Amino acid sequence: MKHVEFFEKLKKDDVAIAGGKGANLGELTQAGIPVPPGFVITSRTYDQFMKETGIFDEIMDILDALDVNNNQKLQQAAREIKKIINETEVPDHIKTIIIEAYNALCLKIDREDAFVAVRSSATAEDLPEASFAGQQDTYLNVKGEDDLIKYVRKCWASLFGARAIFYREENNFDHSKVYIAVVIQEMVDAEKAGVMFTVHPSTGEDKILIEAAWGLGEAVVSGTVTPDTIWVDKETGEILDYQVSEKNIMFQKDPEQGRTVKIPVPDEIKKKKVLSEVEIAELTELGRKIQEHYNFPQDTEWAVESGKVFMLQSRPVTTLGKIATEAGTEETETERIIITKGLGASPGMASGNVKIIKDTDELDKIQNGDILVTVMTTPDMVPAMKRADGIITDEGGVTCHAAIVSRELGIPCVVGTGDATKILKENSVVTLDGNKGLVYEGKIIEESTEKEKEAVQTTVVQQSPLTVTEVKVNVSMPEAAKKASQTGADGVGLLRTEHMMLTTGVHPKKFIREGNEDELIKVLVENILKVADTFYPKPVWYRTLDAPTDEFKSLKGGEDEPYEHNPMLGWRGIRRELDEPEILKAEFKAIKKLHEQGYTNIGIMLPLVQHPDELKQAKKIAREVGLKPQKNIEFGIMVETPAAALVIEDFIREGLDFVSFGTNDLTQYTLAIDRNNENVANLYTEKHPAVLKLIERVIVECNKAGVKTSICGQAGSMPTIVEKLVELGITSVSANTDAVATVREVVARVEKKLLLKAARKIMQE
Repeated sequence: MKHVEFFEKLKKDDVAIAGGKGANLGELTQAGIPVPPGFVITSRTYDQFMKETGIFDEIMDILDALDVNNNQKLQQAAREIKKIINETEVPDHIKTIIIEAYNALCLKIDREDAFVAVRSSATAEDLPEASFAGQQDTYLNVKGEDDLIKYVRKCWASLFGARAIFYREENNFDHSKVYIAVVIQEMVDAEKAGVMFTVHPSTGEDKILIEAAWGLGEAVVSGTVTPDTIWVDKETGEILDYQVSEKNIMFQKDPEQGRTVKIPVPDEIKKKKVLSEVEIAELTELGRKIQEHYNFPQDTEWAVESGKVFMLQSRPVTTLGKIATEAGTEETETERIIITKGLGASPGMASGNVKIIKDTDELDKIQNGDILVTVMTTPDMVPAMKRADGIITDEGGVTCHAAIVSRELGIPCVVGTGDATKILKENSVVTLDGNKGLVYEGKIIEESTEKEKEAVQTTVVQQSPLTVTEVKVNVSMPEAAKKASQTGADGVGLLRTEHMMLTTGVHPKKFIREGNEDELIKVLVENILKVADTFYPKPVWYRTLDAPTDEFKSLKGGEDEPYEHNPMLGWRGIRRELDEPEILKAEFKAIKKLHEQGYTNIGIMLPLVQHPDELKQAKKIAREVGLKPQKNIEFGIMVETPAAALVIEDFIREGLDFVSFGTNDLTQYTLAIDRNNENVANLYTEKHPAVLKLIERVIVECNKAGVKTSICGQAGSMPTIVEKLVELGITSVSANTDAVATVREVVARVEKKLLLKAARKIMQE
């Protein structure tokens, strides 16, 4: 058996020496399919490396003593084994063979030190009966002999990732008999890429599914972006459906560093179709040829560079005919029939019984595991939302109440369907996809088990890059604090009051009017404590009550709430609390109690201010209850109105520690657009020049005065906005729980770019 083998010499039956990827790339090459040239470092090379260096027995001993159901020990064993492999020198004769093959590939494609993709290709991978696709690693844009050896070794080590070890144990594969090959393939500098199934991946229906996004295919494969989805009739080539998604992130080669980087998609192509009809036709034809050649449905990856389509890999579709059963049931996976579509507002999939809520009096019918369907959620629906497994609404956009709360709770949500409450039937079973914004008929079985989920859990804190700009998290309710803290966030940039107060079912003023202020304070103390304690000593910025009048009406004691034609522009935020200071006093008293218990990490943030006098009056009330603004407690404001942004110097003179942009309201007030109105949702954008100019103005003035700046609106979870804010010098960014990791990566990248720019400037001077 050879140490290396070029694609032209490999066939699909060579899995034992080339692994699934390598064997299939050889098969495709020999079949005349356009495949970037390359070679495979065979499983023999891996085996020889392990045994010649003496590390094989050491690794097997670690695995023999391992209980894979103990996630902590599983992760520890994986780290230990990877370290052994990555720190063991490759014998010279093996290194020479690999480098000679790389030089031959460079000569073949006429490029010195060519960029290549280094892909793991396990010998138990990509088999029809046991697909382990994606268990091992891939490294893109690798260049030069030294880096090549480094990443080949990393691929060998990836055979012992925690997830891969767990899968082998669960499927009774002997670790000592599973080998790994490594594919070295010319790198396609793709302008667009994605995946293609030659049949419906769930039902086997004879139509092609193509998913496409800008840049390298990693964005689609990793799930970083929601791609365009195209369905094609395999027989006729007719495009049955083309769903265009907003594609915010793309991967591409950094022209300076030569490494793969994740960048924002340019605005002009975010919502543009990725594929032309000609490209779809070419992919469809290739899909037909590949399935015909293998005589079995295929799951492929493709890329387009300079107008030319390349196939990067092909493997059998392994989901066909799978049956998922539960005790006492004989339920099989059925075709995914789409009932309605909307906007994907909170990621994930959930199945359950539909419960249509037309009035808050009906909330009791929501049981654990149900799917809550309503026109639009309100704060008094939160207890029922906590019981639900998913949320579907008729109205709203990605910044509406349902979307925000669902993301906090970590449950899937689809909003803005327009008709869900009309066409979905009470107690019928549906599945919603919170990524794509789709609602399917019936229950779609998920194949992952809880054990698998536990096995692949990693500690976000350990993986997060360090940044000067703090990355915080938004928290809507105490129950979400634990999950939020697991993101490794630097604190809470927004702790909303509304859910803690309104879910009591009693109007806060009723507590006070009936002499029960202590009971209201107790509710606040108990709920704020859960968050402050979870994050201590990291800062938690508590935003005082900001509930429009329509949200108070359904509470006990809310019968006398005034009618307002547009509550979003009405009696809410600090303006209401200064008119009814007894509520604000109760909040301040609750925070004082917590400060006295040692929770000095809590700061106070006033919502919807528009004049410095409001800040002045609020500080006076705080002093009346024993707090000392800017001395023993941080005091700040939300910048949600153009007025606050335009007179920020006056607020600074009045005295404050921080400001935080509420971009949801700032955008709607600046553009005169109701953010919950789907009729004008297409006009709502935080990227409007007027909004960005207001934000820039505030950051500049606050930086001059030493006042901290942050953002806690929806824009704080948008990479393109975050990049601009970091460049302007914002102090912190507070994102939704599901976006903290992505935002931190964006912040780290921008900070590095700014440092590099500064260093170059110094060198030039």
